[in-house]
Order: sequence, then structure tokens, then C-alpha cells
Amino acid sequence: MIVRIAEIEVYPQYLEEYLTFANEVDRLSIEREPGVICLYPMQSAEDSCHIRILEIYASEETYQQHLKTPHFQKYKQGTLHMVKDLKLPTMKPLDPETMKLIFKKQR
Repeated sequence: MIVRIAEIEVYPQYLEEYLTFANEVDRLSIEREPGVICLYPMQSAEDSCHIRILEIYASEETYQQHLKTPHFQKYKQGTLHMVKDLKLPTMKPLDPETMKLIFKKQR
């Protein structure tokens, strides 16, 4: 499993347009890609231009396939000029078994 928290800073003049792109790619990825377990976008309460996306993929292969999808490419190419800063740190779950329980609670 791959877990990331994308840390994105968007230029203020592009914020609404960026959010439209981000919401579309997140929704389509969850709907169409079984190995995309979670794409959970969040906006900072202190600075709306700071976006964080919790990303969970079933495997490295799933993640690599996701990067090649038309909806991700549309997002990536369409938002390049909107993003001021981007960090994609890979996180290590402290307790992977408990993480599985979180998603079972949603059923």
C-alpha cells in the first residue's frame, strides 16, 4: 500500500479553477480505479490556497497506472500553471491493520 499526503499551494487567482480540476480528478479516480483506495482533498482553514490530499493506493503498480489515466493527465497538465508549490511525501502507516478498519466503518 502507498500512502501520501500531497501538499499543494495554489496561486490565489487560480484557486476556484484549481478546485474544479482537483474535485474532478479525485471523483473520477475513486469511481474508475479500483486500486485507488482514497483521494481525500482538504483545504486549510487558515489559508484556502493550501490544499492537502490524503492519497492511498493499493500498490506501486496501481499508483503508476493512475498517473497514466486520461483524467489524471487532464488535471496535471491543466493545473501546472496554477500550482505555486508541490510536495509529495510518502508516508508510512504506523498501524496498517487499524487503517483497514477505518474503511470498514464506512460501509
